[in-house]
Amino acid sequence: MLCYNENPMKQDIAAFLDHLVRVRGSSQNTIAAYRNDLSQLSDFLSAEKEKGILATQEALLLAYLVHLKGKGYSPATSARKVASARSFFKFLVESGRLKENPVRNLASPQVNKKAPRVLTQAEYVKLVDVPKAMTTPESRRDVVMLELLYATGLRATEIVSLQLSDLDLDHTSLWCRHGDSRRQLHLTTEVTDLVREYVTNGRLDLLYDAGETAVFLNRRGHQLTRQGFWQIVKNYASRAGLGDRVTPHTLRHSFAVRKVQSGTDLHALQEALGHAYISSTRVYRQPLSTVK
Repeated sequence: MLCYNENPMKQDIAAFLDHLVRVRGSSQNTIAAYRNDLSQLSDFLSAEKEKGILATQEALLLAYLVHLKGKGYSPATSARKVASARSFFKFLVESGRLKENPVRNLASPQVNKKAPRVLTQAEYVKLVDVPKAMTTPESRRDVVMLELLYATGLRATEIVSLQLSDLDLDHTSLWCRHGDSRRQLHLTTEVTDLVREYVTNGRLDLLYDAGETAVFLNRRGHQLTRQGFWQIVKNYASRAGLGDRVTPHTLRHSFAVRKVQSGTDLHALQEALGHAYISSTRVYRQPLSTVK
């Protein structure tokens, strides 16, 4: 059985990532995720081979599964890492770098994915009507954040991390960052106008330091935190009679499900959501689960 030493595997990983870019046109999110997973695999295999205990590639990979479980990864994360290894070794076989696939019989951890909880259009209207009925600078900010999130599917971290330089409102778009990657999202005219009005006027009611560049500010004039935004959404949901199970991620799910129902291609939705793997996007094809 063919086994690797460290350097050739690193070279093969580089060739695989280059293949993803040139042939598959994979996004930077996908490339970064594969690089992370495969580098972890390479480091593990290298360390185990130095011990000289396990002789075959299959045995090493089975040990890797045990290692992942011992690290406390969720079944979904472990399954993703196994899928990365499977895609990598399949590429090595297809490109002639490897004679047979050592993970062909490797079972992925069982993952039971629940259907995402979403808001119906009527429920979303009830939610956003709560801050719309208020007149504070914070409530005007919150209306913009909710409308932007519902229209784009941004993660909570991504929306609170938006900087003024990320906005390209003249071209009805914005750039958001997740880890080391950035992606561009296009906005409707209505949402663009809301964001422009907020940046031009509403944001100034919360601004204390002219050097602050975050788009969404808290009452002290600093960048709003992810935890703060989660609490804001949950408070509005409670006041709207939607219970305590609504979070910013519920709005992200709602965006994704609407896109699938309108016929959006899964790969296009994957790019919009910033998913590294298409398997994360396929969950939105499942039957819906409302928040109640």
